[in-house]
Amino acid sequence: MDKKQAKELVIKTARFIDDKKAEEVKVYDLCGLSSLCDYMIIGTATSTPHLDALDMDAGTELKKDGLSKNNRDGGQTTTWRVSDYGAFMMHIMTRAAREFYALDKIFSFGKEVKWQKPKKTAEKSAKKTAKKSAKKAEAQKTVKTAAKKTAKKTEKKAAAKTEKKASKTAVK
Repeated sequence: MDKKQAKELVIKTARFIDDKKAEEVKVYDLCGLSSLCDYMIIGTATSTPHLDALDMDAGTELKKDGLSKNNRDGGQTTTWRVSDYGAFMMHIMTRAAREFYALDKIFSFGKEVKWQKPKKTAEKSAKKTAKKSAKKAEAQKTVKTAAKKTAKKTEKKAAAKTEKKASKTAVK
């Protein structure tokens, strides 16, 4: 696998675990700086079951791309999984383990890779949400206006009835 393919798979994997609710996902480019691998992915799991699911699902997703783990460590722990895919390694950790082992500091000599989807997509999504909110607010305004009109009519009818009763009483 060449470096371009490796980088594409690393970005795809980072996005995948982010979509699976991993927190603080970071990717470090270690090309030429480390004998371990070219890229490092670090993500935080919110619980032990989440840790297990992220590790297993990412492995399954990478197998679809023809990539299998060369090695895996941490299967017996409830705080950290390390998967070696040759060109890159993936560390999934609980928050406590991430803070304790401070891998982000250890690998800070590498360049952080921007893996998030382009902002244009996020902006489009925000605009769509804003449009939906505006439509919903307009619909609610229409409903409120109709309710006010109905309330006014009901109020007028009640006032007319009261006036009619009052005039009948006054006549007697």
